[in-house]
Amino acid sequence: MASTGHTIKAFDEDLDALRATISEMGGLAEAAIRESMEALVKRDAEAAARVIERDARIDALEAEVERRAVQVIALRAPMADDLREVVAALKIAGVVERIGDYAKNIAKRVASVEDSKIRPLSLLPEMARIAGEMVHNVLDAFAQRDPAKAMAVIERDAAVDDFYNSIFRALLTHMMENPHNITPATHLLFVAKNLERIGDHATNVAEMVYFASTGRHLGDRAKGADPAGIQADELGGKA
Repeated sequence: MASTGHTIKAFDEDLDALRATISEMGGLAEAAIRESMEALVKRDAEAAARVIERDARIDALEAEVERRAVQVIALRAPMADDLREVVAALKIAGVVERIGDYAKNIAKRVASVEDSKIRPLSLLPEMARIAGEMVHNVLDAFAQRDPAKAMAVIERDAAVDDFYNSIFRALLTHMMENPHNITPATHLLFVAKNLERIGDHATNVAEMVYFASTGRHLGDRAKGADPAGIQADELGGKA
């Protein structure tokens, strides 16, 4: 029995290490969302460059999670609930890395709107704030193994979608008023789409947390059509 207890303790320590690494990734992704939006609002190309540069740290942490997860599976041979947690950690790390990529993509568009007369809409920072909170809250749910908190994140995704639809309509008006607005407004539309995708990914993580905690899958979510017709693969690949 003593050896079994040691094994259980060692497995718990392994899981704690995975959660800590994912938590660090999440903190960096949250900061990237916030700082990329601040750089956009202030037209600060240097701040945007720092966001882009720090994305490499998120990538490195994802690789660390992958290494640890494979090691845990190989050494501990977890079963059932334990295996679900390890697999969830592995998947969540990949999603958080992608969230960091979306924040980096926002930072990359700062230079494209730097000299534009269209100021970033007041809705964009608020949309970014909600998306960042979703990322924060869903990683708290993962760390605490709390399916109720995960469900609360899922319920907030509709607000992000509403912001995206409102921003699309506002930017379309800018384009129609003046053809010179088309290029910068298009860049801002892609910013909004990146934020909408961050919300979607936070929701995907929430579904993983719910399954890891309960062993039950949630039903498919209803998702409205994108009024701009922008698909995920049009946002640019990993850079």
